[in-house]
Amino acid sequence: MRKFLVERTIPGIGLATGEELHAVAAIDNRIVSELWPDIQWLTSYIVNDKSYCLYLAKDEATVRRHSELAGFPSDRISELKATIDPVTAKSGT
Repeated sequence: MRKFLVERTIPGIGLATGEELHAVAAIDNRIVSELWPDIQWLTSYIVNDKSYCLYLAKDEATVRRHSELAGFPSDRISELKATIDPVTAKSGT
């Protein structure tokens, strides 16, 4: 499985209530279960009018299909090539 970051423009999402975010997450979970085992939702980050969602998926087409079925926009889908963090600087890898 490959890792993908999906950028979505959703006006007002940063002001969503816990109940509204719960509803969005429920939709995501339902669609992921329909496409299982080809996709897994890892996490989403919500900021102002955007969300950034991290998925494991077999390919970009599966991520795009997920967005279509869920009715979520997918402004940009990017495959992650590497992950770095503070430990990376210390270990030299």
